[in-house]
Amino acid sequence: MRAIDLGLVGCHVCGTVHDASEVQCRTCGAMVQARRAGSLQAAWAWVVASILCLIPGNLFPLLVNNILGTSSAHTIFEGVILFVESGNYAVAFVIFAASMCLPIAKIAIILFLLLSIQFRWKFSHHMRLTLHDFIEFIGRWSMIDIFVVALLTGLVQLSPVASIEPAVGALFFAASVICSMLAAQSIDPKLIWDSPT
Repeated sequence: MRAIDLGLVGCHVCGTVHDASEVQCRTCGAMVQARRAGSLQAAWAWVVASILCLIPGNLFPLLVNNILGTSSAHTIFEGVILFVESGNYAVAFVIFAASMCLPIAKIAIILFLLLSIQFRWKFSHHMRLTLHDFIEFIGRWSMIDIFVVALLTGLVQLSPVASIEPAVGALFFAASVICSMLAAQSIDPKLIWDSPT
């Protein structure tokens, strides 16, 4: 049994339960809606933007390093290859998982959730809510590369023989991660309960 079937709605801001006929929360004053208006459209827009930014984020160099006057630029995948060749398998695995696998998996899960809601696919509500919680959880770990680039840039700038600068790929990658986080937050989880099991 859903709350909406009982004529009840919850405030999206404070969580207070109201009669469905009420339009304003008596606790916080926010507008009370059974479902967030336009949440699917917003999620679709953010996930498409995320995909469009992820492609150049992986194709363009993430950082440019200059050691003793010799400059080189590396994409995420080239960085993974360099770490494998130098024997740093753990670092290569973490970068590969956090920079390539997680963003793609997150976008795939968001696409699955959006398609299953939009076309009312028959999947378990519990499974879809678990997937929604998963993408909300991993969202904060998706920015690890950008933090590493920022940290390396700050640390290496102190050295007179080497420098590291973020490249255009870092901007696209950061934009992709931010767009995927906004896509995940735009999905109204209540819409999952509206589709059949």
